[in-house]
Amino acid sequence: MDPLREGETVVLRRREGRTLLVELRPGPQAIEGQGVLDLGPQIGALPGATVRWAGAEYVLLRPTLADLLGQLRRRAQIVTPKDAMYLLYLAGVGPGSRVAESGAGSGALTTVLAHAVGPTGRVYSYDRRADFLDVARRNVARSGLADRVEFRERDVAREGLDETELDSVLLDLPEPWEVVPRALGAIRPGGAIAAYVPTYNQLERTVLAFRAARLEEVQSVELLERALHVGEGGTRPEFEMLGHTGFLASGRRVVGPW
Repeated sequence: MDPLREGETVVLRRREGRTLLVELRPGPQAIEGQGVLDLGPQIGALPGATVRWAGAEYVLLRPTLADLLGQLRRRAQIVTPKDAMYLLYLAGVGPGSRVAESGAGSGALTTVLAHAVGPTGRVYSYDRRADFLDVARRNVARSGLADRVEFRERDVAREGLDETELDSVLLDLPEPWEVVPRALGAIRPGGAIAAYVPTYNQLERTVLAFRAARLEEVQSVELLERALHVGEGGTRPEFEMLGHTGFLASGRRVVGPW
């Protein structure tokens, strides 16, 4: 188990599940609404070390992706984890991938992508709104993944992307079909375009744009999430569920001889 390093993002977790996401650095740092904390003595400690602060005991851990997403400060509606994880699958995103996204929003999908590509990958995040980029940039920085992401203010539907030979492009904006022709030239053969849209009309126009661009393996899905109440002799589905949040569509640039 590697010791915790100065400068990395860590989680302080209380017994009841309450968590704080902070930077591990020496000296006092203000925790919003909580007070001042100095984690300097914990540099070099192993994950699982305990910290007593503000009358409570915390366990010091490295954050999971769920921890990072749970601490996001939202300016725009975010892509939910159930959709974000499947977008990674549709777009073939993994360690070492070079990925662009259009529509940074609050940085939730950006954080998921940065986590997925690992230290050897790269995420290029575009948005035409400077205020959204600012929120996304700060959220990604708080997650400790800022060194994997480059942010750019641009309307990619009009101006395109800077990159070429990308492994995939992910679209989370109101009119993804307008970006498809621009994104096509930025993707390597075998790469994918994936989109997240909330309505049937948007899904239809997006899929038609994929087909017009001669993408292959075009598919569209909707994911519904229902938790289970587990009790001895009484396990059943929960009465409430996370239903429609968005539709997912994807296609692959094959560039075959046909």
